[in-house]
Amino acid sequence: MRRLPFSLPGLRGRAASRPAGVVRHRLAVRDLVSEALAGVLQRPARSVLTSLGTVLGVGTFVAILGLTATASSQIDERFNALSATEVTVDDVSREQGALGTVGFPADADQRVERLNGVRDAGVYWSVDLAPEEQVRSAPVGPDRGNSRIQVVAASSGVLRAAHPTLAQGRLYDPWHDRTEQRVAVVGAGLAARLGITTLETAPAVFIGDEAFSVVGIVDDVERQADLLLSVVVPRSTAQRIWGAPKNAPKMLVSTRLGAAPQVAAEVPLSLDPAHPEHFRSVPPPDPRALRAGVGGDLNQLFLVLAAICLFIGTLGIANTTLVAVLERTGEIGLRRALGARGRHITAQFLTESGALGTLGGLVGASLGILTVVGVALARDWTPVIHPQVAVAAPGIGLLTGLLAGLYPAWRASRVQPVEALRR
Repeated sequence: MRRLPFSLPGLRGRAASRPAGVVRHRLAVRDLVSEALAGVLQRPARSVLTSLGTVLGVGTFVAILGLTATASSQIDERFNALSATEVTVDDVSREQGALGTVGFPADADQRVERLNGVRDAGVYWSVDLAPEEQVRSAPVGPDRGNSRIQVVAASSGVLRAAHPTLAQGRLYDPWHDRTEQRVAVVGAGLAARLGITTLETAPAVFIGDEAFSVVGIVDDVERQADLLLSVVVPRSTAQRIWGAPKNAPKMLVSTRLGAAPQVAAEVPLSLDPAHPEHFRSVPPPDPRALRAGVGGDLNQLFLVLAAICLFIGTLGIANTTLVAVLERTGEIGLRRALGARGRHITAQFLTESGALGTLGGLVGASLGILTVVGVALARDWTPVIHPQVAVAAPGIGLLTGLLAGLYPAWRASRVQPVEALRR
């Protein structure tokens, strides 16, 4: 008895034109794509909801990686603007067993500032006050507040190197250093704590029994933020009143961009050609290493979040596809009754879920890129999006769709024709 040729969705094409009795169940790619597209377009609302999980997952993935790259770029830019032009010098003469108490010479600022590439330089240290020596805004009375106010002895070069923003008054200058003037500069918050609101009344602060005229109130600094919480007095004045520093002094050097490594190597020799080992110069770290470290930490954190979003999207597609399989049991049974094999059903549902995943990846990548650009424009940043991320996004969506459709497709291929047609 001869077997009649048959034609059904997914098995059209060459099978219908072959001789009777020779039926090869080969799945044509064109038929597979057309049937999957028909299945997707037949239920547009469900298809949109199914791909929504991939849209959110891939969009979050692209947005997170783009924002991470953009933030890393901003960190690198700020590092170049500030930290890459900062050199600190420690006095380690006491560790070397050298005689004397102060390693920095009196003209340390001038020696270092003569180096090529140096903008400003100055020596500073924290003054070790006796317990009874408190900072007050009046000759008598307790210190305002519960915490002890710190006093910093600093040459005028330190204030310039810190790049302060003045709220009122001025900074003291080298003349105040040379003549040992009793002047002080305070931060705006500390001034408010001491009750100093204006310099028109020539206010003064009292450190123990020593009076210092406040010549400037600093609103902000780019370096050495501790200065905002301290009373800063000239280095020479502090040495005359309280003697040599008990804490090892330091030097802050501000350089031109790109000159910091060379300046760091030359500073010890300029301070003491005979004993450069008495000073330890600390150049800024490599900005590329810093950016790589910061970017790596951020990427690891946000990649986990993006993976979670993709996993949630995968579960959404799998759930919706499984519901579609249950609703289309009759259709699947009819196809199986007409000769479709399990691999044909599996391929069709995988193609549908893969198509939805790819579409979700494209839309999600577009939304993610728009999010990165929008945030960058709002913060006045330069958006940074790696091309590999944008190109790989549709592939990630396709992979997500295929993974999500594996179980529903396998479930559909196990549907028996007789049981399906009974429903």
